[in-house]
Amino acid sequence: MKRNWLLSILAALSAALMPLAASCQVAPDRPPAAAQPTTTYKWEGGVGYAYTSLNQVNQSRYGLEGVNVSLTRDFGQYFGLIADGSFYFRALKSGNPVNAKMDTVLFGPVVHMDLFGPYSGFLRGFIGGEHTGGANEYPKLAFAGGIGGGMEYKLNKRLSLRAAGDEILSAYAEDPNQLGYSPHTRGNPRASFGVVYHF
Repeated sequence: MKRNWLLSILAALSAALMPLAASCQVAPDRPPAAAQPTTTYKWEGGVGYAYTSLNQVNQSRYGLEGVNVSLTRDFGQYFGLIADGSFYFRALKSGNPVNAKMDTVLFGPVVHMDLFGPYSGFLRGFIGGEHTGGANEYPKLAFAGGIGGGMEYKLNKRLSLRAAGDEILSAYAEDPNQLGYSPHTRGNPRASFGVVYHF
């Protein structure tokens, strides 16, 4: 009888501990891990190689190459404002009769969007000024503006490669005896390739 009593206690104890053992094998409900916030950068700084034709200089047989720098302030996902400066200081090939150089400082809006994977595209418009030296151009500083666009390839969150092309219009006259230096509008295609840093 004593043995039956001991077995009854062990059976009751086992029955009492069974739900506890079962609950230890089931993972408790946990809230889903919080999604990592997406980092957005409001500024972009770019620098790279640049090329432009020199159509306002009649004796220039080749285009010029130099450096392009830009700074963009983004407002939201698609729109930004860009400041762009270029200094073209060397003829693409030797043999130019004139030693022309050109500087441009331009500002304008830019619209950009993701295309697929690491690729994105943009369109932009410019307005500003252009200076051509070494070729007796008048006026020394001319009004300039144009449109263009390009693509970027994202290397990581902060660095991208950018290729861009623009058509920049400017107004010059090469005859210094023209009263008022009556300008004629000429378009200079330009291209640039460089690195962009997002911050």
